[in-house]
Amino acid sequence: MADRGRASPTSHTYFSQRLRLHYLDWGNPNAPPLLLVHGNRDHCHNWDWVAQELQDDYHIIAPDFRGHGDSAWVYGAPYSQSDYIYDLAQIIHQQELAPVTIIAHSLGGSVALRYAGIYPEHIKKMVVIEGTGGPPAEFEQRPVHERMREFIENTRKASGRQPKRYPSLEAAYQRMHEENSHLREDQARHLTVHGSNQNEDGTYSWKFDNYTHVMAPFGLTREHTKELWGRIDKPVLLVSGSESWFNDPSREDPMPYFQNAEHVMIQDAGHWLHHDQLQAFMDITRKFLADD
Repeated sequence: MADRGRASPTSHTYFSQRLRLHYLDWGNPNAPPLLLVHGNRDHCHNWDWVAQELQDDYHIIAPDFRGHGDSAWVYGAPYSQSDYIYDLAQIIHQQELAPVTIIAHSLGGSVALRYAGIYPEHIKKMVVIEGTGGPPAEFEQRPVHERMREFIENTRKASGRQPKRYPSLEAAYQRMHEENSHLREDQARHLTVHGSNQNEDGTYSWKFDNYTHVMAPFGLTREHTKELWGRIDKPVLLVSGSESWFNDPSREDPMPYFQNAEHVMIQDAGHWLHHDQLQAFMDITRKFLADD
């Protein structure tokens, strides 16, 4: 991926709730700040292609959430939306990024939108790829004892689950490509190299913590989330892929809850549409960011 005429990103550390977290800085510090926020069980290098497209115009920061990429794992507590929001708040605070433009995907979009509702004055514009999901209403309506039992049982199962070991990097790549058939071979290999570690016995495992699979039993409700969306007074572009599972017709339309939002669907793209149709995504993103 390297472009000999342009700078490559540098790796840095910041701290959030005493956890050592990782982020990439793509240079160009005198340009306006742009934060790229990845999805669940992804990592900061998922944005490398987008960052290369925009690094001349922005100072790009791409963090790894706790339990993801090269950031520390959590011990003794679940992974919750509130903690992810704090991670985002910390990097914006510590790096003095506000007011900041944000591009975010999936879990990252969900977290970024909640952050923007808490601190709307810290936002310039947002591009959110399929980030208005979350636990279904049925989950929040379940009795407390059922939610706690499920959390306890799922956490217990996670404690006995070992990270999947692949005999070679090639085998891990094949699994990556199976997960998203839209990926070009070079994309899948790049994401595999940056998203896996080699174990002591020579096998390979994904970097994310398996405990990120366990949903915290309580947190910000759907109603709280809608309230936060309604506080965002800056322009928001919601983007989805025509072939994504996210476009379930039973899903509630989030548009009425935003003050200033528009929605664009990209054809022939799944949930990782910024990989599947990069140029189409960049075209609509550049236009949105350039519009006054």
